[in-house]
Amino acid sequence: QVQLVESGGGLVETGGSLRLSCAASGRTGRTYTMGWFRQAPGTEREFVATINYSGSTTRYGDFVQGRFTISRDNAKNIVYLQMNSLKPEDTGRYYCAAAWTEGVVTTTRRYDHWGQGTQVTVSS
Repeated sequence: QVQLVESGGGLVETGGSLRLSCAASGRTGRTYTMGWFRQAPGTEREFVATINYSGSTTRYGDFVQGRFTISRDNAKNIVYLQMNSLKPEDTGRYYCAAAWTEGVVTTTRRYDHWGQGTQVTVSS
């Protein structure tokens, strides 16, 4: 089993930045792809970013438009999401997820483990 714990969320003004972290623990000995998703009240969970195990490949949701960067430190079992130029529409609960695969994954159903999420609120 793998446990994922997100941190780094909070309240920020429009145009501000946040860095989210996701720490993985447990059975992390296999290669795994990591992803970030977000969900606002009354909406479906939305793909934000994904990164493969080596960090050589990343994908982002269309709305990101160069504002976010996903990265990982496998020695520490941590994945990061640097978010810049935040907008009020970025408000939501951000979840990290792990998939036992080597390629990037953009769909929720292919992820095997999920964290509890961290809240991001962007004020206008």
